[in-house]
This record gives sequence, structure tokens and C-alpha cells, in this order.
Amino acid sequence: MSISLVAGLGNPGREYADTRHNLGWVLIDAFADQLGLSWQYQSQFEADLARWDRPGQPTCYLAKPLTYMNESGRSLAALARFYKIAAVDVVVIYDEFTIDLGLLKLSTNGSSGGHNGVDSILRLLGDGFIRYRLGIGPKEPRQMDIKDFVLGKFTPAQQSIIASNKDHYLNGLNLLLNTGVERAMTSLNRRDTHETDQP
Repeated sequence: MSISLVAGLGNPGREYADTRHNLGWVLIDAFADQLGLSWQYQSQFEADLARWDRPGQPTCYLAKPLTYMNESGRSLAALARFYKIAAVDVVVIYDEFTIDLGLLKLSTNGSSGGHNGVDSILRLLGDGFIRYRLGIGPKEPRQMDIKDFVLGKFTPAQQSIIASNKDHYLNGLNLLLNTGVERAMTSLNRRDTHETDQP
């Protein structure tokens, strides 16, 4: 395995900037900043792209699909075809309402879990990509429609939880890229939930 594409999912447009559904963009932006990379719009991929030339390793691309969440697969499949990247060498960062806010989980298979962006990627890129799932749950109030929840904005208290966990998110991503998915899953999926209890 050689990870060659890391994508953060989100929706373009100012009205979506601080919504739960754009947490993948928040992390991929922070990761690009950490690496000192700059984004360039690539129309053929319908995405913002940053090239990361790693010493002694294959080039890795960071991507933010600009297709809107539900069509994310169109952008990532085009990127994978052009650069000849297999699905197993792709990391997709996205929000997950079944995981508590502040936690993250890694997985490499399974259904979309009702996430339309992931569903699009499964259909157009195929299965086997690495899912870097950032918790935004629990969904409150429980009767709220899931679309309204994910397109809602974080409260100040929730923003504080995200800020306090940003290093954890970035360290986990670096662990994944430097040591591989198995070791990263062993480390990250065991993290205690009590560390991020919400107020």
C-alpha cells in the first residue's frame, strides 16, 4: 500500500463553511497548512488540488472535491483514473454522525452509513479506500432530520471540542500516512471516549 491521494469532503460556498458536513475540509485544510502546501483549482477534476512531494516516497495529492458532497465520487474517480491511483491507496476524510464529536475512527470497508458523499465514492471509485471518519455526533435532537443536522453549524462549545482535538486529528493522519492503515487503526480506534465528553 502506498497512499497517493488524501481527500477531504465538504460543500463549496460560504453558506456551508461552518457546517458539520464540512469537517473533512477543515482537516484537509489544516493538513495542507501543516505541510506548507497551497491549493490550485483543477477544472478537469472539479477539485482544489495540492501536490505533496515526499522525499523518498511517491507523490501524494491532497484534494477537496468541489462537486458538492453528493457528487464527490465524480471528482475522486477522475483523479484516480488520471494519476492511476487504486482505491486502496486513497484516504477519504469525512464527518460521521454515528461517532461522538472529538473522536475519529478508521475503516477500510463497509456501507456508506447513509453518507451521500461516501455513497457516491463507492459507486464511482469503488470500495477499499481508507475511511478517516471524524465524529460529529450524537445527533441532537434525535428527531431532527439527518440532512438538517449535518448541514447545521457547530455550537461554540462544539467548535471548542474540535479545536482541542485538531492536533489529534492531524497526528492520526500523519500516523496513517507514515506507518500504514493497520497500525493506525490499532492506535486510533482504541482511544477512550471519555476524553471528549460534551458539556
